[in-house]
Amino acid sequence: MSSPSATTSRSSAGLWVVAICFVTIVFDGYDLIVYGAVVPSLLKNPDWHLTPGQAGAIGSYALTGMVIGTLCVGALTDIVGRRRIMFASITWFSLAMGATALAPSAEAFGILRFVTGLGLGGVVPTAIALTVEYAPPHRRNFNNALMFSGFSLGGVLAAVLAINLVPTQGFRIMFWIGMAPLVLVLPLAWRFLPESVSFLQARGRHDEAAALATKYGVQPEPVAAGTPSKWSALAVLFGRKHLAATILFGLASFFGLLLVYGLNTWLPQIMRQAGYPLGSSLRFLLVMNLGAIVGALLASTLADRLGSKVVTTVAFALAAGSIYALSTDPAAFALYLLIAIAGLGTVGTQILVNGYVATHYPAGSRATALGWSLGVGRLGAIVGPLFGGWVLDSGLSLDWNFYGFAVPAVLGALVIAAVPRTGRERRPEPALGTSPQTTQA
Repeated sequence: MSSPSATTSRSSAGLWVVAICFVTIVFDGYDLIVYGAVVPSLLKNPDWHLTPGQAGAIGSYALTGMVIGTLCVGALTDIVGRRRIMFASITWFSLAMGATALAPSAEAFGILRFVTGLGLGGVVPTAIALTVEYAPPHRRNFNNALMFSGFSLGGVLAAVLAINLVPTQGFRIMFWIGMAPLVLVLPLAWRFLPESVSFLQARGRHDEAAALATKYGVQPEPVAAGTPSKWSALAVLFGRKHLAATILFGLASFFGLLLVYGLNTWLPQIMRQAGYPLGSSLRFLLVMNLGAIVGALLASTLADRLGSKVVTTVAFALAAGSIYALSTDPAAFALYLLIAIAGLGTVGTQILVNGYVATHYPAGSRATALGWSLGVGRLGAIVGPLFGGWVLDSGLSLDWNFYGFAVPAVLGALVIAAVPRTGRERRPEPALGTSPQTTQA
């Protein structure tokens, strides 16, 4: 039996992994949300002459790069290891943010946003893998949920800094700040972030793997010769029993991430067009991300008691209702409340969708199901900024800026409501890589 001091030491070591991944995800969230905070300034830049449609296209470039970066990381991780991938990703997107701050034209700015996305693509999957692997078995879900709270916190950070800096310093300062991980995160990661035990085992470095497993209290999971292939998991997803749910979950993630990235990109500019000054429009972005943090926790608690299906459907419906209500020119207090509810209905809803996917499928196909759902969802993330730019550029009335985003929320609610129930949803198994609140139905 381990002594109390040894157990405490292993726990502290594991918290370093959570902390480093958390701070990295904060900057990941900062980078992806900072664009929405500077869009009003970009549209007013007299040298670039951007239209809303062009600004929406630029907003999608980083997300397109992120998709490609994620696919490349999947191929490289087993070759170079997760630790090196994390170092490379942090360095890449930090330097790209600095280069973006120097962009001399809108075209160069767009290209550099794409380049930044390539680096960001490696952050999320690597952070998930390391956080889960080095968490105690009874805290894997909690540690992963704690780590992922950094994304919305990054959005809050972007909004707060934009409110205080953009009016006087211009938009470029926001991208200079994006270089901070080079000095705040990379040295800590170099010193404290371990390599994956499973990677070391696969490379035959068994002594190193055993030493890390002992230090962090990790129980390695050996890969058996008869481990099912991805093809067998895909057969479950697209077999007769789960085909309808597989398609519907992909659509739900598409609509969910369209809302997340579309609103985070365009909310400040929509509110500017509604007559609010820049400072107020940026505060709306801050409120939406605070609503996402608080709302996601509350919604996840309800999902534990009422089930993922009903809570996720209601969350989508709340997003639709709150976004529509913004078009009615509500009073100030109601306005901020509606935007906070929209935060719940976007980021919070996508967390619930992920949890619903995890509980719907058998354990052997769970990871593949989540990969499918989020893969389709990333297409929605790319479409979101483009869609918002098209609506603003269409010449339709101001109200359509809100109607346009209410429609995907309604469709998301209908899609989730149509997912067939299964017996396993009553007693779901905990899913690695998802929060405990969202893996129980």
